[in-house]
Amino acid sequence: MKNLGKMAAMASVMTALAAVLALSACSPKPSEAQMAASQASESAAMSITAAEAASQAVAGAMASVDATGYVGKWTGPEGTSLTVTPAGATYEVIITNLDGPRTFTGTLEGDGIHIVRDAAPLVIHKGDGQATGMKWLAEKKDCLVVAANEGYCKD
Repeated sequence: MKNLGKMAAMASVMTALAAVLALSACSPKPSEAQMAASQASESAAMSITAAEAASQAVAGAMASVDATGYVGKWTGPEGTSLTVTPAGATYEVIITNLDGPRTFTGTLEGDGIHIVRDAAPLVIHKGDGQATGMKWLAEKKDCLVVAANEGYCKD
């Protein structure tokens, strides 16, 4: 009797398996248009991923624009400072002196960051403490020079 029950159960499993196989054989094969649409969807998904990757690469490049050596906060004597921040294709330059902070838009060119302050064009360029012309910064090595006797350093 035990064998008869096992055989009945096995027959039920075989019948169910045959039904599944028959139904799967009846499923229509996707048309070429459906295949193309599926590939286009996958391609669009890949493009979005590529666009996100490109956006992240640009953001990373902007964050690491410090390869130019200008980005960050630079300090001067008596609480003065200069802060350079990437802002798309330009730079935001904030110069804080004893009168308070002033904000300028700068563009990076071969010789430095160009700004206009009080209708006078200035080029913020790399130098050392000696190049700033300021005795308080004379020993420094990593500085930005804004104008004669005006500079800011990181070290």
